[in-house]
Amino acid sequence: MPSDSRHARQLVRRQLIAETVMAEGSLRIEDLTERFGISLMTAHRDVDDLVSRGIFRKSRGIVSAAPTSLIESSDVYRANRQATQKKHLAEAAMHFVEPGQSIFLDDSTTVLQMTVHLPAKVPLTAITNSLNVMNALRGVRDLTLLGLGGQFYNWCNAFMGHMTVHEIRRLRADIAFMSMSAITDDIAFHQSAEMVETKRAMFECAARRILVADHTKFERRALHAFAALSEFDAVIVDEDTPVEHLDRLQSKGVNVVVAGSGAARP
Repeated sequence: MPSDSRHARQLVRRQLIAETVMAEGSLRIEDLTERFGISLMTAHRDVDDLVSRGIFRKSRGIVSAAPTSLIESSDVYRANRQATQKKHLAEAAMHFVEPGQSIFLDDSTTVLQMTVHLPAKVPLTAITNSLNVMNALRGVRDLTLLGLGGQFYNWCNAFMGHMTVHEIRRLRADIAFMSMSAITDDIAFHQSAEMVETKRAMFECAARRILVADHTKFERRALHAFAALSEFDAVIVDEDTPVEHLDRLQSKGVNVVVAGSGAARP
């Protein structure tokens, strides 16, 4: 665990607790104190935070993983999954950004990785519903940041719903960058209907649409269909994506970009 700050240690510990409980299904809170060398009070604090984010359920001293749909959605759980691949995807996505553009950035942790590169492409206008993205970009000079309000959802640290969609539909951006939870039958899916509605508004109000998706998205399932991959101007995937997926998508005319291959171009 990093030792640079108490907060950093806390974040890493909670991530490890989340992964442990997800792997085993359920555990006694007392077991967490033994495994992670923490007090019972600290264990309850960590668990309560993860419960509030929709990752856990807690009952009578037993903590259990919440339904898969919420586990996959939580920003705590998503943040460190496929971290290296997400960095490569973000770097590839930046090839589509030019100074002077206006861009939609969704709440995904993959798109969040783009924020470290955006200062090199200013002036820009960034439009987002993600509190994490807002915080990452709020100090960038020559970048106009438009934060979309609405109903705040703690599990994804983002604003969604009717008010958010209404504000999006009053705008027109050059590009929308987004990620989704799953890809099934070459269609992007998400488990949250509110999220699909919000992302769809960005999709429809942008001149170009870019999907970033690591290889694990092809292994997952989610409930709500969003869009066929052929509707995106580019689909950026990582180098671990099985070749059969790449060949199939290319045969269907999907503009597939493999991050890290040197082929990422608008």
